[in-house]
Amino acid sequence: MTESNTGKRVLFQKGKQKAFVERILRSLYVKEAAKICACSERTIRDWRREKFSMDYDCLLKICKATNSLMPQNITLRDKYEHCSRAGLLAGKVVMEKYGRVGGDPEHRKQKWYEWWENEGQYNPDSITKPKPITTPRKSVQLAEFCGIMLGDGGMSDLQATVSLNRVDDAEYVTYVCNLLKKLFDIEPALYPSNKDLSIAIVISRAELVRFCQKLGLVTGNKIKQQIDIPRWIKKNPKYQIACMRGLVDTDGSVFTHKYKVAGKWYQYKKLSYCSRSEPLLKSAHAILAANNITSRFTTGFEIRIDSKASMQKYFEIISSHNPKHLKRYKK
Repeated sequence: MTESNTGKRVLFQKGKQKAFVERILRSLYVKEAAKICACSERTIRDWRREKFSMDYDCLLKICKATNSLMPQNITLRDKYEHCSRAGLLAGKVVMEKYGRVGGDPEHRKQKWYEWWENEGQYNPDSITKPKPITTPRKSVQLAEFCGIMLGDGGMSDLQATVSLNRVDDAEYVTYVCNLLKKLFDIEPALYPSNKDLSIAIVISRAELVRFCQKLGLVTGNKIKQQIDIPRWIKKNPKYQIACMRGLVDTDGSVFTHKYKVAGKWYQYKKLSYCSRSEPLLKSAHAILAANNITSRFTTGFEIRIDSKASMQKYFEIISSHNPKHLKRYKK
């Protein structure tokens, strides 16, 4: 059985998982589906029999491979959620029998102090020491990462997080994860929300947060601090383009504007980028202007590219790594 990056299982309504797998197997052989999910053919058949629930990561891969929509009315559960319930029951039995759980607490405390006095406080590899990260040089990829963080990213003292839509941005989630691994040599964790369709890409490293602060990113509320693009990015035209791509891929949208004149319908593709940070919005507008891409302020927190020529320039010069935007533009 393949290991899930998210550690989540998908719960379908009764009979729906079987129907979904059977529908997928109309366009894929069982062997092909197993290869996509990196699991055995028996696992695919067990999913069809609803012997056990599907891995969420495998569901994403299958939908991507077959260009299928995500199933509706599904819920996500932790892979080992049943272990917690079993542990509670076992703990209750032990408590009733012995009056405590986990052995003699005084003996355990004494042994911990002995370890700390003799070894722990002198150990340079103690569990309290922050884990190191790879610190990349300034590059186009690092500038794009900064754009992503300025868009849908956020930082606390210990974590860096990027929040995306796990359905609309499913392919882009994979791109961002690969970018993080390439830059910092860290495998990010994925946490789908149980309340909505968002998914959090998380790296829990204090060293990464400190590195990002040196780059010019901030912890806490980005809007209250009125963030802006870091100076080292503004000084380099290539970095500007990469950062702009990261901003729009996360906080931008491509849409079709339709209107009627003299009984005839017209429609054009347009691009919108929104931010509640005035310095950031002005810097984005300046980057577009520097690349001869005409944009305008529609409100105090949105700039928009309207013309067909400017849209073409945007996707030729800045482009996008978010397949959602590319599909909407080309459709």
